[in-house]
Amino acid sequence: MPDPMRIRATAQGDGVDVRILMSHEMAAGKEPHFIEKVTVTHAGKVVLSADWGPAVSKNPYLQFKFAGGKKGDELTVTWVDNKGETRTDKATIN
Repeated sequence: MPDPMRIRATAQGDGVDVRILMSHEMAAGKEPHFIEKVTVTHAGKVVLSADWGPAVSKNPYLQFKFAGGKKGDELTVTWVDNKGETRTDKATIN
């Protein structure tokens, strides 16, 4: 199984700044291996959904902001790659 994601979520005013570092080789060539889908949920609602392909770099970094979160709330980040591997990690908003 891939290494855990490094997730940092910080409450800022009425929004949340989220930074995610994902551990994934994102290999190209004869047998491509890359993340296809990234989903981030907060309070049971999707706050980010991204469809990726083989052009995304190895160990991708993602940063975004969303409104409505507060300190102590939990985020869930899930990715699925083109070979069916998946990784889910959680973080608490600081």
